[in-house]
Amino acid sequence: MTWCYAWLRKTPRGATAESRASWSVLATASRRARCGGSCAAPAWTRPRAGRDATWRQFLRAHADTILACDFFAVDTVALRRVYVFFCVELSSRAVHVLGATRHPTGAWVAQQARNLLMDLGDRADRFRFIIRDRDAKYTGEFDRVFTGAGAEILRIPPRAPRANAVCERWVGSARREVSDRMLILNERHLMVVLGEYEAHFNRHRPHRSLRQRPPNPKPTANPVPGAAVLRSSVVGGLIHEYRNAA
Repeated sequence: MTWCYAWLRKTPRGATAESRASWSVLATASRRARCGGSCAAPAWTRPRAGRDATWRQFLRAHADTILACDFFAVDTVALRRVYVFFCVELSSRAVHVLGATRHPTGAWVAQQARNLLMDLGDRADRFRFIIRDRDAKYTGEFDRVFTGAGAEILRIPPRAPRANAVCERWVGSARREVSDRMLILNERHLMVVLGEYEAHFNRHRPHRSLRQRPPNPKPTANPVPGAAVLRSSVVGGLIHEYRNAA
């Protein structure tokens, strides 16, 4: 009976709410038989569909009011590691590269948060949730910058980068398209390169979640049959942008 109870304790993977309820009844009956019927049944309530929203549902429902923050590291030619701090607007996928430094202290990170609010201006009031990880660089001073503006801090679980997948995806794009294909000299050089890539990412690069449109597209001429197509190079020639001639 011991092996039967241990087997029944585990709910099958992919089980529905109805099958989970049946499985719980079987596990309770097995436990009672194992202890001779003297043990009390655990408190159990029938799960209600839609009672608790999942993390994915929350992100989709509040995407217009969420700002996600994260760091990523870049090694220079002198084998010195530089940390880049950036934020992503969840709904539009617009990226803000806030700064790069070799020593990201708590005071430095909090100052970058203040600079972001100043750059956003009146748009800062629309963000009600700030997603970040549990890195020690996010101090109480950093949290107070956003809570003072009326936002709520949401910390993702430890070792769960998928909970901040939008930032992780941008880090992958920046590495594949820029940092892994260019030798970086220092913090200043890195900020110049990432500044150009930020402008390309926000104004020209298509996004599948935005129906192949950039977050903040530039005004372009309507395509005309037979019209010339212009090409411009950015990020030192690593990336080419194409547009219709006016």
